[in-house]
Amino acid sequence: MIRSTLKLPLSLAALAGGAFLLIAAGGLRIEKVSAVAVPPPAVDVSKAKKPQTAVFAGGCFWGMEAVFQSVKGVQSVTNGYAGGAAATATYDQVKNENTGHAEAVKVVYDPTRVSYGTLLRVFFSVAHDPTQKGGQGPDRGPSYRSAIFPQNAEQRRVAGAYIAQLGQAKAFAKPITTKLEIGSFYPAEEYHQDFFWRHPTHPYIMRWDQPKVAAFRSTYPQLAH
Repeated sequence: MIRSTLKLPLSLAALAGGAFLLIAAGGLRIEKVSAVAVPPPAVDVSKAKKPQTAVFAGGCFWGMEAVFQSVKGVQSVTNGYAGGAAATATYDQVKNENTGHAEAVKVVYDPTRVSYGTLLRVFFSVAHDPTQKGGQGPDRGPSYRSAIFPQNAEQRRVAGAYIAQLGQAKAFAKPITTKLEIGSFYPAEEYHQDFFWRHPTHPYIMRWDQPKVAAFRSTYPQLAH
């Protein structure tokens, strides 16, 4: 993961359609992030009244967290590690890419306001690129893989059906690499939590994650708060 702590003279100007103008000492660059138009799931998890939990992995958890925190009906999002053992669920160990973990987010949501299927739609269309292999963007390695960790049999059924639906619809130009996996979720260190909001001028956040959140808001205004 490229997470420089170098303090650069950066500024950010919002443009239309989820584009951002990134201005640095070395020049000018425009980063464009566009959500992929994907259909809603044909099947969804049965409605419930109590809060439910979903776990998704799709590259650096900083940006994933910020996107899902922007969704109406989401009560909390926790950054963490899924798919490996508890003893090695620390950033210092996971970053070595040999623990089996994926950087992931645990999303607790109100199913009376937002469904699991809707969260899947956001996950595939804008939270990350489900066609990338070996990582996401600048972050390479298995800990940045695309994966879903269903919390019950119904979530597994719905997630699997949606992956098949997107494949049949040819929603993406390349094959979807997302796998359905099993494994416990372990919260990441405190300094990783709410990183997007606490460090809005961090170079990584500005370069990769602010455009992603802007694309979510412009594509799904009815879901954003």
